[in-house]
Amino acid sequence: MLHLGSCPDSWGVWYADDPRQTPWPRFLDELAAAGFRRLELGPYGYLPTDPSRLADELAARGLTCAGGTVGGAGGPHRRLPGVLAETRRVAALTAALGATDLVFVPVPGYRDDATGGYVEGSRLSPVQWRSLVSNSNELGRMVAEEYGLRFHFHPHADYQVEFQEQVEAFLDETDPAYVSLCLDTGHLAYRRADALSIIRKYPDRVGYVHLKQMDPDLAARAAAEDLAFAQAVAMGVSVAAPAGEPLLPPILRALSDLGTDLNVVVEQDMYPVPFDVPLPIAQRTHTYLTSLGVFA
Repeated sequence: MLHLGSCPDSWGVWYADDPRQTPWPRFLDELAAAGFRRLELGPYGYLPTDPSRLADELAARGLTCAGGTVGGAGGPHRRLPGVLAETRRVAALTAALGATDLVFVPVPGYRDDATGGYVEGSRLSPVQWRSLVSNSNELGRMVAEEYGLRFHFHPHADYQVEFQEQVEAFLDETDPAYVSLCLDTGHLAYRRADALSIIRKYPDRVGYVHLKQMDPDLAARAAAEDLAFAQAVAMGVSVAAPAGEPLLPPILRALSDLGTDLNVVVEQDMYPVPFDVPLPIAQRTHTYLTSLGVFA
């Protein structure tokens, strides 16, 4: 059964302290007004971090928490103590809100978002790859045993798990008892990966979904010009459904056919967004997606 939600990214919120972003009370109001009933928490500190206060704010709007979001700590192949600390504080809040899913987004990656410059190699060495696998298993085990959460790793453009062969290698080598996949349709499409084939090849490893689409021409331009993902997003590579790639109906049918409960979170990376634009985009997206008849 598929459960539809959204998150702060679709309102232009990438970082908790960006002064240009939509204020959090307005985000929650508009999320509910658009028709969504579930939300992923987004960057830690954007929404209130006191569990009782946040639970009250959500309940007042008829919202529930789909999952927490760990981002900003970097990839788990390096600086594991910092990654563990960030994961723990997000996991504690997520569990306190009654959610069971934790999405790990390995950003920042190997490029600087502002300048596009490379800060490390785009491919991991064998030693780094082994650290990635081992540390991801450790993170998954920790959040399961200490917080009762499911750990979902999010392949991300400009991180060293972004192309299809990297995603498949990561799934082949990590422990399925503790690590599953956050299937992000947009990031996969951006790197010309085939989300449908991943769903079919690894049906038991798809534990969470970010739903977004990419403009294929802008994605091709970004690759040709060696642009950072953030630079491509600023050009408008992330587009609102049903535009762009991949086509969503076959993806959603394949996910529905899995027969499992899945949170499917709209995450459009609409950044930067004019202050008055996110709500009508969210309303149109919600109307389109619910018209497909696949959501509970």
